Amino acid sequence: MANGVLSFPLTSFRADGSLDPDGFRAHVAAQIATAPGAVFPACGTGEFFSLDEDEYRRVVGIAVEEAAGRVPVVAGVGYGWAQAVRFARIAEEAGADALLVLPHYLVAAPQDGLVAQLAHIAARTRLPLIAYQRGQVTFGADAFRRITRIPGVIGLKDGHSDLDRLQRLTLAAPEGFLFFNGAATAEIQARAYATVGVPAYSSAVHAFAPEIANAFFTALHGGDGGTVDKLLREFYVPLVELRDRVPGYAVSLVKAAARLRDRPVGPVRAPLTDPSAADLADLATLLTTGLDLVGADL
Repeated sequence: MANGVLSFPLTSFRADGSLDPDGFRAHVAAQIATAPGAVFPACGTGEFFSLDEDEYRRVVGIAVEEAAGRVPVVAGVGYGWAQAVRFARIAEEAGADALLVLPHYLVAAPQDGLVAQLAHIAARTRLPLIAYQRGQVTFGADAFRRITRIPGVIGLKDGHSDLDRLQRLTLAAPEGFLFFNGAATAEIQARAYATVGVPAYSSAVHAFAPEIANAFFTALHGGDGGTVDKLLREFYVPLVELRDRVPGYAVSLVKAAARLRDRPVGPVRAPLTDPSAADLADLATLLTTGLDLVGADL
């Protein structure tokens, strides 16, 4: 998975809020055609929290069909462990290769509880698990060592960007354990994560501008610091500043950018909201700038 950008496709909805399977199929097929390291349907960017079980089944199944074994398909699961297991079984039946365990719902939990959450899920699915520490989920060193010993737990995605803590975890990990940079707009911190042994990262930008995401990835891994700096300065940093204007823009801006490129993804579902007209205009200008930087057209 470190050999390409990790793709987190958007879930397509119609104007009335219903699932658009045909739109999602077209979107995920276009994502897979750009050769990502893996595709992660029904995760945070894919509005997992807004999907019922039947919709989830359709989304994961379509992703598996379109991937056709060319790239791994890692489906999101979440809420409490009992509900996570229900989604895990659906993903397993649909043919997913692994699961990303999203932060559990609402409550803060002690370290023992975080370990138990993963153990309960792992014991009830044949699919390997990647834990996701973000929000209220943070693994201390002892808890981390314990989750690495749970059969089926193969990796950790980090969204906290505490590189001191993360370095300690990478050093304590068994050989072959996977780590992923899951920071919001991960490219901003991709170089820093790589210095502590975490080169693989997810890219929300890949969902609407794979040309930009892949150009950044190539420059980063090719040691082209000038291109990395230019893309960060002129595209990624302004994107983060725009994203931070309104809660939920981490998803709704991505969808809006995809719509600007005529991708069939539709609107976001409540409680998210689509960007204002002013923010959409700023997004269109920034998207044009980013595409120009890599020699691509809107």
